[in-house]
Amino acid sequence: MSQGPRSGLSAVSAALLAMSSQLEVRDVLKTIVVSARELLDAEYAALGVPDDHGGFAQFVVDGVSEEQWRAIGPLPRQHGILAAMLQKGEPERLADVREDPRFEGWPAAHPDMSDFLGLPIKYGDETLGALFLANKLRTPRGHPPGTPSRKPPSGCGFDADDEELLSILAQHAAIALTNARLYERSRELTIAEERSRLAHELHDAVSQKLFSLRLTAQAATTLVDRDPARAKGELQQVAALAAEAADELRAAVVELRPAALDEDGLVATLRTHTQVLDRAHSARVSFDSTGVRALPAAQEEAMLRVAQEALHNALRHAQAEHVTVTLEKRGPGAVLRVTDDGRGFDPRATRRAGRHLGLVSMRDRAGGVGGRLTVESEPGEGTTIEMEVPGG
Repeated sequence: MSQGPRSGLSAVSAALLAMSSQLEVRDVLKTIVVSARELLDAEYAALGVPDDHGGFAQFVVDGVSEEQWRAIGPLPRQHGILAAMLQKGEPERLADVREDPRFEGWPAAHPDMSDFLGLPIKYGDETLGALFLANKLRTPRGHPPGTPSRKPPSGCGFDADDEELLSILAQHAAIALTNARLYERSRELTIAEERSRLAHELHDAVSQKLFSLRLTAQAATTLVDRDPARAKGELQQVAALAAEAADELRAAVVELRPAALDEDGLVATLRTHTQVLDRAHSARVSFDSTGVRALPAAQEEAMLRVAQEALHNALRHAQAEHVTVTLEKRGPGAVLRVTDDGRGFDPRATRRAGRHLGLVSMRDRAGGVGGRLTVESEPGEGTTIEMEVPGG
């Protein structure tokens, strides 16, 4: 470690506290990787969680830009040294990973790596992942330029002390990762139970209303000719029952947070949704996100619902050829923008039922989570719908 005993202990303590404070698996993985890279003065760090098909379900990196990561391509397979760590459950400390006989090369855009320190993250007999560092920094973090290199003339820059520290991090990482998984599974069970409860309530309440609607409408039909006044009263009752059914349905739907949002987060859910629409429609639908991490649950759901409504309008009503969805960080919050090149409309003058009610619904969703919605559109000029939320 590059710090003194007291500062080094404080840094380790801070890293362990950060790991244990996270409840989302993806946040735990990122915290582990960032902590390991900073504590052990490495240029790169990564953690892969294996799947059951020879690949990685998740692969988190630190020290690689988003542009580099996109250029590298798809997630790596379980091969070479990573596979050895997962299969044997033993640490690896190498002077030059490229000279190891198990090394199988990298994609063209992959950063160059030499000295390597890696070890499995294990909980009991289960291997949860492979954590590794590469390229020990010649000038440790926090030291002025010119500080002598800690790497010996030959051999790995990571020493036995580094390996011991990484082992401690890995042990705590296993606990934090296991706890996060248990939390997510518990939450999934809770969500499933709540969905089941709401489904039963929705079925009972709306079914009763629809049954009453049917009987009242039948009564009105028989009375139209012989007693118009009573028929009018029955029809007014139909309208009242329909309004009640709509209110109960809306209340139940509001409680149903989309499952994909809970499992994958807003960015991944929007990306998947736009990809599906892109394949299903002749219009080109694209998505881009910059710097947005997790937002409060209510805000994520509201943004997803607004995006879905705006996309529906663009693809079904606006006759758009291109629709772009962007999500970007703004201060502590985020901005969602849906832009299309469709036929547009006059937001001030329109009173078409579908479009008008859609805008009202989107504004209500934005306002309900402390955000705001703006609409820019002109006939023949396309439409841009923007929703901003303050974060939390």
